[in-house]
Amino acid sequence: MERGLSHQLKWNTVTKRLPKHLHEFIVKQPYEQYTAQNQAVWRYVMRLNTNYLPNVAHGYYLEGIAKTGISIDKIPEMEGMNRILKDIGWAAVSVDGFIPPNAFMEFQAYNVLVIASDIRTIDHIAYTPAPDIIHEAAGHAPIIANPEYAEYLRRFGEIGSKAISSSKDYELYEAVRKVSILKEDPNTPEPEIEEALAVLNDIQNNMGELSEMAQIRNLHWWTVEYGLIGELSNPKIYGAGLLSSIGESKLCLQDSVKKIPFSIEAANVSFDITKQQPQLFVTPDFAYLSYVLEKFANKMALRTGGLSGVEKLIQSKNIGTIELSTGIQISGLFSKVISSENKPIYIQTSGKSALASRDKELIGHGTSYHAAGFGSPIGKLEGINLAIEDMSPRDLEIYGIYEGKRTTLLFEGGIKVEGQIITGKRDLRGKIILISFQDCTVSHYENILFQPEWGVYDMAIGKEIISAYAGPAAVESFQDLYQVSTVKTHKINYSESELNLHQHYQTVRDMRDTKIVDIELLSKILDELKDKYPKDWLLPLEIYELVFNADTPLKKVVYDHLTHLKSDSNLEKLISNGMNLIS
Repeated sequence: MERGLSHQLKWNTVTKRLPKHLHEFIVKQPYEQYTAQNQAVWRYVMRLNTNYLPNVAHGYYLEGIAKTGISIDKIPEMEGMNRILKDIGWAAVSVDGFIPPNAFMEFQAYNVLVIASDIRTIDHIAYTPAPDIIHEAAGHAPIIANPEYAEYLRRFGEIGSKAISSSKDYELYEAVRKVSILKEDPNTPEPEIEEALAVLNDIQNNMGELSEMAQIRNLHWWTVEYGLIGELSNPKIYGAGLLSSIGESKLCLQDSVKKIPFSIEAANVSFDITKQQPQLFVTPDFAYLSYVLEKFANKMALRTGGLSGVEKLIQSKNIGTIELSTGIQISGLFSKVISSENKPIYIQTSGKSALASRDKELIGHGTSYHAAGFGSPIGKLEGINLAIEDMSPRDLEIYGIYEGKRTTLLFEGGIKVEGQIITGKRDLRGKIILISFQDCTVSHYENILFQPEWGVYDMAIGKEIISAYAGPAAVESFQDLYQVSTVKTHKINYSESELNLHQHYQTVRDMRDTKIVDIELLSKILDELKDKYPKDWLLPLEIYELVFNADTPLKKVVYDHLTHLKSDSNLEKLISNGMNLIS
């Protein structure tokens, strides 16, 4: 799958809004690489789901299948889906497997579904550890036809993309991605899978305190992926992981899976993506999901700011933003905070940084200007009740804060700024948000924080930090915001024998599409299946479907073959489910 194809992709009114740093995750859907067996897997799962799920899924499931342009008979093409999705204000893009959580959430904030373009192999037809097009397109897309749920998804993306990660979160993401890729490739040696699982388990067992991203990822899992809705005693399915898994969609409603009323506590319940879930959360309705999300957001640094917010950003080792009480936003890699009486009095970023107001970069204050980092005091001046941001022009003159004046500003906590004021910057309301000095020294007692020879010193104005969150304030400030994993989804290499089998799948598919059934050819294919592909069960099932209403001895022959295959306990349910559909 190729990257960097933004010039070749067809953009619509929704996807055109995506910031450039998200483009690097988008790949061209490899439609021509889907085999006839892949198509048969899609059709089998979709036929079972649309037969079984209407009785147990949220009422919007079937309506959503139609509204989002998802075909039962063939893998959807992204461009076709997008033509229909745009009518409900959404779009879909193709990606390579798992992408980083913040990026995933940010796509969602722009009303864009990310759809893993690969499809599960026949060996994982009931459940796959990897994200695939069945999970994404047939699981996520249908329920967004419900406007209330669609708004929850969008809002979740907005809030989730601001959640601060720990440095461990990215390690976990890479480990999960690697395990899912290895397990989905039938050619992966078992020792390699076991080694990757051991690494994953070690990371999971040593995560420490859950970060904001880990908590909101839990909320996402227990709602968007594995959520139930309605009454605790008789809930319906709406989570994509359940809607796309033949096995779990049936198991999840059994009494053996504990049902818990959904609440903010779900944020602290971690999950194992490689196993079926021992408990699930039930929300009374979609509106309650939004209520819990807002309740969680109120606890995030996004809304609480303060010293703990900056400390979370420092620990994350990722680009983040703090917003001061004046509205000025500082984005960069936060490396240091000085505090006094449990309040931040000085913050420092290292490397490329940018300043913004109302999510728009301040002219002249992008990463090229602040390439070496940015530092600024926070708080009020010592002995003065009035904060700089609240001073009138006359107050500023009284305290010696005006252009051309050489001044010394002593902040509470001991930060001292000495230099000549050369200019100031105000926001649209006229409030001062930035003061620039020349020949400036900034110190904290004996510790020098800025020296005159370093150039102009820009001081952000604000008495407190009101918000701290992941990512930049202005999307255009940082282009290389996310790391794209170097571990790529494996392109399965098929043997000559497997390619021959796929050709038989195509022959049978063509007969179904044209409604011209060649009994003699089907008999030959079945004989070859018995001889060379004794474990293949899906193609005999498709042959059985074609001859079910025909007056031919082949019907009995293929029935007996399927009955024989059912003696394998791993295949019994799969074959029985398929035969029940046909009959």
